[in-house]
Amino acid sequence: MATHFRVNVIFLWLAFALSALSICRGAVSDIATQDFFNGILSAATDGCAGKTFYTYTDFINAANSFSSFGTTGTSDDNKREIAAFFANVAHETTNLCYVEEIAKSDYCDSTNTQYPCASGQQYYGRGPLQLTGNANYGAAGTYLGADLLNNPGLVAQDDLTSWKTALWFWNVNSNCHTAITSGQGFGATIQAINGALECNGGKPDQVNDRISHYTNYCSQFGVDPGSNLSC
Repeated sequence: MATHFRVNVIFLWLAFALSALSICRGAVSDIATQDFFNGILSAATDGCAGKTFYTYTDFINAANSFSSFGTTGTSDDNKREIAAFFANVAHETTNLCYVEEIAKSDYCDSTNTQYPCASGQQYYGRGPLQLTGNANYGAAGTYLGADLLNNPGLVAQDDLTSWKTALWFWNVNSNCHTAITSGQGFGATIQAINGALECNGGKPDQVNDRISHYTNYCSQFGVDPGSNLSC
């Protein structure tokens, strides 16, 4: 009986510890609320494809698939990361208006032998962070268990997959998650997403638009945006 009692106590203690850890870490939905999400979506013009495609529920379900996103830092770190993610999303999609890139092209890198382009497919930007290029579609598909190389259109057809590709890029493929949580600043996320075209004076208006979204969302979350906002 004593042994059983000790085992039960241990299990109860572990359950309490895990619950306390979860509370301390918080949840993405505690920061990025339905109202916050709706606020971005409401800024999109009527008739936008994204207004009936992007949903809060699918975003949260996708975020739950990436345990480090918006949960592993301090409260301020988590708020800055989620603000940074949505700032780039808002810029790439014009406030969740666009699901697909306007200026469509093949974006096929024929030199990539790991993820060769599928016949008849185009790898233009799709989804919240506008996933682009056969290399990204192939790698994201491998990670997510979806054949995006042969069916890139799925990113613009299935909202959950769409959010997962954006969060894959943010957490796995680029240094965005590490950059914003380690204090490198919002500018490092711009560099990771489109630095070759926008940073170092390339497209200052584009950079400033991202920064404007970021500082706005930080203000909504009640957190200082930090330093190194530009690139």
